Amino acid sequence: MSQKRAVTLAELLPQPIQGIQTLKDTYGEWDVHPSQHVDPDHVQAVLGELVERLDDNFPYFHPQYAGQMLKPPHPVAVAAYLATMQLNPNNHSIDASRATTAMEHEVLDQLAAMFGYTPENGVDYMGHLTTSGTTANLEALWVSREIAPGKAIAHSADAHYTHSRMGEVLGIDTVGIPTEADGRMSLDALERELQTGRIGVVVATLGTTGLGAVDPLADIIPLARAHGARVHVDTAYGGFFAIIADELDAETARHFQAIAQADSVVVDPHKHGLQPYGCGAVLFNDQSILRFYHHESPYTYFASTERHFGEIQLECSRAGASAAALWATLKVFPLTMQGLGAIVLPGYRAAQTWHGLIAESDILQPYQRPELDIITYLPRVRTMAELDRVSHAIFEMAADTTRPQQTHLATYVVTPGQLQARGIELEQDAERARIMRSVLMKPEHEPLIPEMHHHVSMWSRRAYAATH
Repeated sequence: MSQKRAVTLAELLPQPIQGIQTLKDTYGEWDVHPSQHVDPDHVQAVLGELVERLDDNFPYFHPQYAGQMLKPPHPVAVAAYLATMQLNPNNHSIDASRATTAMEHEVLDQLAAMFGYTPENGVDYMGHLTTSGTTANLEALWVSREIAPGKAIAHSADAHYTHSRMGEVLGIDTVGIPTEADGRMSLDALERELQTGRIGVVVATLGTTGLGAVDPLADIIPLARAHGARVHVDTAYGGFFAIIADELDAETARHFQAIAQADSVVVDPHKHGLQPYGCGAVLFNDQSILRFYHHESPYTYFASTERHFGEIQLECSRAGASAAALWATLKVFPLTMQGLGAIVLPGYRAAQTWHGLIAESDILQPYQRPELDIITYLPRVRTMAELDRVSHAIFEMAADTTRPQQTHLATYVVTPGQLQARGIELEQDAERARIMRSVLMKPEHEPLIPEMHHHVSMWSRRAYAATH
């Protein structure tokens, strides 16, 4: 085997492009219809314009970008996606996706094993890929509604807004459960809500998109079971941290290990799984929920007697290229500590390192300790209004692409009560204010943390001076 090194998309593409063309040639030549003929010079001009237009972006791919949850897909995933897209299989039906249906089953088995959804744990799982975490969560909540009609959804007040939105779509109530000072769902508040008897499913978020907090799943499960409620795990963002659970704080690891006991789980490979958008997944621990999916299609399922993904999903057409890209990626980076875990772990270490530097800073202070790879922090100021002004000024300076130094950040809105719960007392001259938030999901972030901290500290001093 050759020595490992970074690979580029440019060097990977010739093989799949030529390989797929060779495959196509085996079916015989045909003439492209004149309606699809183009002027090559015009196409080149359009593509050139496209590249120019795409310059109107922040450098999402660069490790100095630590703003939103944007992680570039690996060249292996892109090459596999582009190769498969030339055939454009549709994983709704085996008839339209013979090869990529098989690949999807293979990657689902791996995802299920990552979460402990295995026969050894008494689980005969059912699941499929989706186009997003939103549609995956919708599906899990829909199943919960079918099992317990009229019952409400309980979720953390810091959970992704998709849950309240999908509650509206499904026509069922949602209840936001208050969080503790660490950003986790309050077990006492949840128990009070469960005692009303109106909750049909509890959504535990393992990796909130705002703070990266991990709800106390291991404690939620017995509490929900005692009151007859299902437990759904939304780990769209944090799911792949299950691979490195042994490296996490022991309490955080305990909750990741409890996923195996939950009724359903969602994860987004297009976040930490190195995939292009959109690639999500939903898994259930019980095949009996298949009864809710039954439908007839007289023209779709005819070339195979095996179960088609279209028979067990709410979506219809879905790119087989997504399954192929994930399949190829997991062949190169398996779901082990030495594989994908080695890519996830540096982000966790980066967050812990930066948190430590911020805790020792005279201009910045932590909001709370990171559990995964998202950190939140704020300038040391006296009032809420001042906090909002200085934070916004830091954000603007960091986003200035004309500066030679760049470290792109994001913000997070907090209230005086949330700050007080974390021991931060400010004059309450505003009802809310922005603080700083950084997502360190690229492994390349780790060696850059001292430089990024220097940049943010410098901008914090300038922002403070400019607003006073």
